[in-house]
Amino acid sequence: MVGSAASLIDWTAIGAPGRDFILSGPDAAAISAFSGRDALDPIRVYVGRANGATPQERAELALAELLRLGAFEREVLVVASPTGTGWMDPGAHDPVEYMHNGDIATVAVQYSYLQSPLALILETNTGLEQATALQDVVHGHWQTLPPEERPRLYVHGLSLGAWSSMHATNLFRLLDDPIDGAFWAGPPFPSAFWTYVQSQRNPGSPWVLPEIGDGSLIRYASHVADASESDAVWGDMRIVFLQYSSDPIVFYEPASLWRAPPWMRDPPAADMSEHFIFMPIVTQFQLALDMALSFGSPPGHGHAYYAADYIGPWVQVTNPAGWTEADTRRLIAHCDNGFQAGCSNDLR
Repeated sequence: MVGSAASLIDWTAIGAPGRDFILSGPDAAAISAFSGRDALDPIRVYVGRANGATPQERAELALAELLRLGAFEREVLVVASPTGTGWMDPGAHDPVEYMHNGDIATVAVQYSYLQSPLALILETNTGLEQATALQDVVHGHWQTLPPEERPRLYVHGLSLGAWSSMHATNLFRLLDDPIDGAFWAGPPFPSAFWTYVQSQRNPGSPWVLPEIGDGSLIRYASHVADASESDAVWGDMRIVFLQYSSDPIVFYEPASLWRAPPWMRDPPAADMSEHFIFMPIVTQFQLALDMALSFGSPPGHGHAYYAADYIGPWVQVTNPAGWTEADTRRLIAHCDNGFQAGCSNDLR
């Protein structure tokens, strides 16, 4: 285990978010009880900010620990970016470990101690540099392995973690040997890649749940959609955005000071008020207030991402072997009964 006597990572320097991530989550026995099959203990690797002096040093330490634990021998490997303080949402990570019967490894590196809004303002480049360093070293080693023997490789992040993960996922660098997919939840409005993708939406599709091309590369999910609604067959790479229509962190629009944001030009989504109209200056104030209050929203709304809503998108992105719709329903029920504490997000 990470932080043990045999580990390359000093347990005392990992920090509370990292220790919580390593010690929580389902073990082989819990997963086996759910699946009815022999399961593996999932591998979780976490490097704290204090575990290394530079982003590159921390990334290389994470790779060395992955190699020590045999993570590249697993079926699935997820490179995740935490939120500002280093928090990893159990509602995002526990379900995917169940659906792959524990044959999965997840790695993350902390880049800040600050709450995400402060990290975004005061340490803007820190998360971007750390996520890039981690993806570079993991993907670099992954590329050296025979395709038939290496794990399927995915990237993931929530909120500020989604922003840094998207920045690190340089699709041009990946053209020669692409990753298998990406799952980004609650992407903040400054995210350049998210903004670019949103602007490519098919005419007539809603801004809060757009359709991109034929849906073979990029799809969207929300509390009312799980990214399965497409006539197209997935391509070699699968990208899913999970975003709630009532999430102001995603849909804040700085230009709303003088013009209506794009989503206000569409019919209101199911969890948005039909009485919300655009007023210069006033709308800007309303959206800023919504951002400040969005972390306390009920799960499944605002910026409170809910474990049950991660399950469908994870199925679409990672395509678990032999998985059925009945399995999805069972895992959602298990989430509601078993690890509900991990469903809410406070953007730590």
